[in-house]
Amino acid sequence: MSRRRRAIRRPVTADPKYDSALVSRLVNVVMKWGEKNVAQRIVYGAFDELATHNPRTSPLEVLQRAVDNAKPRLEVKPRRVGGATYQVPLEVSYDRQTSLALRWLVRFADARKGIPMRKALASEIMEAYQGQGNAIRRRDDVHKMAQANKAFAHFRW
Repeated sequence: MSRRRRAIRRPVTADPKYDSALVSRLVNVVMKWGEKNVAQRIVYGAFDELATHNPRTSPLEVLQRAVDNAKPRLEVKPRRVGGATYQVPLEVSYDRQTSLALRWLVRFADARKGIPMRKALASEIMEAYQGQGNAIRRRDDVHKMAQANKAFAHFRW
């Protein structure tokens, strides 16, 4: 961990097609090895899949609601006190909530084998939109862990 100044957070530019910073962040999470065009094709293909399955709502609204459903409010962080390590529940900042939700959606979509990534991402987003799926289960597990370790909340600093 660097002891110099804190890193300056650069603003995420809005996506050119949907004019949304959230879509741009999703593209950046999907991207591997700097291949942004491939990541954009995957995300836009997933949006096309969402539009065909749910024609009444826009894919951007579906993504926003899915990310809101998958955002964790609390998480645990290990704190070393004395000789013991405690899992201390902490509130999650808004930016980290979004990052974790996007990361979980992409990771669980990538874990679906046998189908193209755009279809897997579309189905993962759709399940999170409906309040089910792996990303929602992961959020619930994180919340359960924080609830179970509520007794160590006084070690927060």
